[in-house]
Amino acid sequence: MKTIIKSTMARLPLLSVAISVALSGNAFAKITPEQAQQLSKELTPMGAVRAGNADGSIPAWQGGITELPTGYTAGDHHLDPYPDDKIAYTITASNLAEHKALLTPGQIKLFETYPETFKMNVYQTRRSASYPEHVYQAVETNATKAELVEGGNGIKNAAVGIPFPVPANGLEAIWNHTLRYRGESVVRQGGQAAPTASGDYTYVGLSETLLLPYNVKGASPEQLQETNILFKFKQTISEPARLAGTALLVHETMDQIKTPRQAWTYNTGQRRVRRAPNVAYDSPGTASDGLRTNDDLDMFNGAPNRYNWTLKGKQELLIPYNDYRLHSDKVKYDDILQPGHINQDLVRYEKHRVWVVEANLKENTRHTYKKRVFYIDEDSWQVAVTDIYDNRDELYRVGISHTINYYEVPTHWSTLDVYHDIQSRRYIALGLDNEAKMYDFSQELNERDFTPAALRREGRR
Repeated sequence: MKTIIKSTMARLPLLSVAISVALSGNAFAKITPEQAQQLSKELTPMGAVRAGNADGSIPAWQGGITELPTGYTAGDHHLDPYPDDKIAYTITASNLAEHKALLTPGQIKLFETYPETFKMNVYQTRRSASYPEHVYQAVETNATKAELVEGGNGIKNAAVGIPFPVPANGLEAIWNHTLRYRGESVVRQGGQAAPTASGDYTYVGLSETLLLPYNVKGASPEQLQETNILFKFKQTISEPARLAGTALLVHETMDQIKTPRQAWTYNTGQRRVRRAPNVAYDSPGTASDGLRTNDDLDMFNGAPNRYNWTLKGKQELLIPYNDYRLHSDKVKYDDILQPGHINQDLVRYEKHRVWVVEANLKENTRHTYKKRVFYIDEDSWQVAVTDIYDNRDELYRVGISHTINYYEVPTHWSTLDVYHDIQSRRYIALGLDNEAKMYDFSQELNERDFTPAALRREGRR
């Protein structure tokens, strides 16, 4: 297979280079209104290159999914809008060398770790990501006004859409991931599982609600700066019985220098709500068996202040995309969860352009991860893959996000996130919802639902 990409660290297609240089000027300058108009010309409204690639294997962006598939009703698990697409080719350990230019070091390591079972079924590329028109308009407005706060640990002068459609540095790119549009509120049921080496697992049921003031249509930067809240998140464990009722509440702030993240937990044994300042950075995630950190959730979340962030450029990469088969309610958890990795027959890979962002741990700062490399889908700003290195500079973990377009919103978001621990040969799959109710983006949530008192009530149910 031919590719226009030759170098690992210099993989930015020429068109993207020219546009980025033309729009961003110096490394910290805001773009002008005239430059922002490129978001309806050479660039998509989200800042991606509108054109396809040189050999046509990545098509031009045509607006993504803008209509509901026939037969779909809100509340259903999402129907595959591309049911007739066939596998173009399959990568296995035997032909891996032919395709390494389109893979990350972490993806290659998965082939090497599981040579008999790990594979990638590659399909034609469908640039399906799409968002409401008012989000596109907000992005264009943000482009000329948004700024990082001191040290990059927050943003200002932005609302609703991503703040930096043409990122000038790694911090701007990772904030785009954090602030990508996911509706105004979400209620979801599902869970996670961390299979043992033999494939045995205990399903941990989770009920979660997410309130996103930053995304509310008509929200203003002034309002957001006054409240200093980006989103509020509440999570309650429903099963197994020994964990049922344990609950977590997080208030994520817009300016984390002004007010750091606030978190509370409810423990059923103690029957009380406690402040939880350690729900951040590299503390273990909820019931994760030590296989992911708190800031691994959503591929990355929280304050970026422990790392130096570098924008490396763009490359073409094979990533999970339009994973509607993996998402289907016709599939059971037992069909997905296998020893070593999830069932790759259910996964659809496509070639897409991604931004590459490298995070290196600052001197005199502590974190389990010394280096993290994020591969961010240009059309959605969703982190698709993250390669994670330990303090010995060895590949430690690989995070992979399996995404679909939730076209009733519309928004492009993960249906399942999988975190592979290379060294222990285990993984945790977070977001299992095939046997649960589908995400509900229509419920109107109240601020009163996200208080410590509400957490106590939730935990006692």
